[in-house]
Amino acid sequence: MLELVDALTTWRREERRFAVATVVSVTGSAPRPIGSALAVDESGEVIGNVSGGCVEGAVYDLCRESLATGEPAVHRFGWSDESAFAVGLTCGGTIEVFVHPTPEVPARGEHLLVARVIRGPVGWPGRWLIADDGVTAVTLGDPALDNAVLACRGTDMIRWIDRFTGEPVEVLVEVASPAPRMLIFGALDFAAALSEVGKLLGYRVTVCDPRPVFATRARFPSAEVVVDWPHRYLERTETDERTVVCVLTHDPKFDIPVLTRALRMPLAYVGAMGSRRTHAERVSLLREAGVTPDQLGRLRSPLGLDLGAHTPAETALSIAAEVTAHRTSATGRPLTELSGSIHARSANGSREVCVGPTV
Repeated sequence: MLELVDALTTWRREERRFAVATVVSVTGSAPRPIGSALAVDESGEVIGNVSGGCVEGAVYDLCRESLATGEPAVHRFGWSDESAFAVGLTCGGTIEVFVHPTPEVPARGEHLLVARVIRGPVGWPGRWLIADDGVTAVTLGDPALDNAVLACRGTDMIRWIDRFTGEPVEVLVEVASPAPRMLIFGALDFAAALSEVGKLLGYRVTVCDPRPVFATRARFPSAEVVVDWPHRYLERTETDERTVVCVLTHDPKFDIPVLTRALRMPLAYVGAMGSRRTHAERVSLLREAGVTPDQLGRLRSPLGLDLGAHTPAETALSIAAEVTAHRTSATGRPLTELSGSIHARSANGSREVCVGPTV
């Protein structure tokens, strides 16, 4: 649901009534992950999606029904040989969708946590917990359960045993963290294209170059623009294990200092542009700068996947494809060469936190 917060905030401000359907469970091959959401207002306007098209029509109807009844409910959709497009997932997976009328709409903050009771004793389904930047605005009514929810750091499904009734309570927890960063060093046409793609993928993009004539906001409207030496900016800016660094300058006076620093930091991806010859010379200079073999092993150079890219747009696509494949530990090979689910994913991140009735 967090992906719809901004739009739902507008709906709430306009005093519209609406229902939200959220994916709360995924089994097998399914196109959208847990937390994906679709919302329908009282006029029939729809935003978002839960399945990439397979069950959207049925979920739309369930949202309209929920608006009429005022009742939340969980609905299951799976493969159906007879009417796959009507009520099932043609990809062969199974999803559960929680439909909730007139839900709370949290304000968007840097660290937003939203939890909803999906199943539980009478009166529990539909309860909310909302915490924004560490401040709990709405609670579930059970301090121990609240604390378990607040300990979550990602999308989780918590199964809790109610201390008083002994009945299970299932809670979907969604956490919105600040967008991951993409740091692009070198104010080139390739950087302009990559900044657009990076923004599309949800990164907070920064383009850094010490040359003010090239590093201008007009050339990079989708990015924060910084005029500074790359290594100096990298040393002082905020990064984390999700940060992507792309060095596009292929000039040793820029490349070597910033790569020496980047390869020693816990970053998600470090890549550098250049030919095979440039790469060989770069590696030699990095070794002279004290970069270890293990650190050099983290360098993606020449960066990007083999797409036959030539233009800045094609090159940006190549780089973004490698960044994505690296993040997801995917092969980067054509799907026609692979077997199994095209939406293969590890465990959905759900976990059980159980408290007995005597606690």
